[in-house]
Amino acid sequence: MCWSADDNSAMSTQTDTPLNGVAPLAHLGVIRVEGEDASRFLQGQLTQDFALLGPVQARLAAFCSAKGRMQASFIGFRYGPNDILLVCSRDILPATLKRLSMFVLRAKARLSDASADFELAGLAGSALESIAEIDRSTLGLVDFQGGKLIFLHPGVGQPRALWVAPAGTARPTGPVLEAAVWQWGEVRSGVATITQPIVDAFVPQMLNYESVGGVNFKKGCYPGQEVVARSQFRGTLKRRAYVVRAAAPVQAGDDVFLASDPEQPCGTVAQAATAPDGGCEAIVSLQVSAAQAGDLRAGSADGPGLELLELPYPLLDDI
Repeated sequence: MCWSADDNSAMSTQTDTPLNGVAPLAHLGVIRVEGEDASRFLQGQLTQDFALLGPVQARLAAFCSAKGRMQASFIGFRYGPNDILLVCSRDILPATLKRLSMFVLRAKARLSDASADFELAGLAGSALESIAEIDRSTLGLVDFQGGKLIFLHPGVGQPRALWVAPAGTARPTGPVLEAAVWQWGEVRSGVATITQPIVDAFVPQMLNYESVGGVNFKKGCYPGQEVVARSQFRGTLKRRAYVVRAAAPVQAGDDVFLASDPEQPCGTVAQAATAPDGGCEAIVSLQVSAAQAGDLRAGSADGPGLELLELPYPLLDDI
């Protein structure tokens, strides 16, 4: 959730606090998948290709229901030859771990909540300058200061990365970045993380996952694969994710309406955060026709307005 300022500065486009420094990420947790079938097991469960996952790359992936609705989202990477870590929102981790474990069956893979075993931090801006000579391709992975560093989609034009290291490892040095500002950078990246209020709300394309490396249409089957593929290849996608600025507080799960249609919501807030200027910004999944019509409102047709911001990445027209 986020809060708007008491004056008009809440809607300003100026950023008074840059996305810059090292932030603690207590809202994230880690599922560990160990065993000689770890990658094969995940290959059959998630939307991205884990069979070809190498040691210098990570994956953005979703875990879907049989109806293609996202139950969880992850940043996944190989921590050892038979050891894969999945970073996800802590609030859905227990339920996600339980559901994933149901599908292990005869696979030689063990799943566990390893959140207490790892230290997580977010690096942005100047905190990444010391490794500027390294290829910082999105979802690339490098060893860094006792841990693994995964480069994420930029936010507000700033480079961002996720650092994962054994518990007790000293965090990388850099200015202290408040967790709330990091979460604002997450929103401005345009890549939503599944949290409890939006579990089972979206197929991946409704959050643009096919455009940000979250879906592989060439890999084998996984739960919901037919629905996800049909959404992509049979007709125009009717819902997409957009970044907006809100005139009042919003939070994940809130409905979005057109001012002209009080009866039927046209979208849902997927993720929200307070901007450094005191305003509220969010990722919303909207009907494309509603986004084009404009005059979007939060909560009801006469609720506070939503202003569309520029999406920070292009949408894929073809796969």
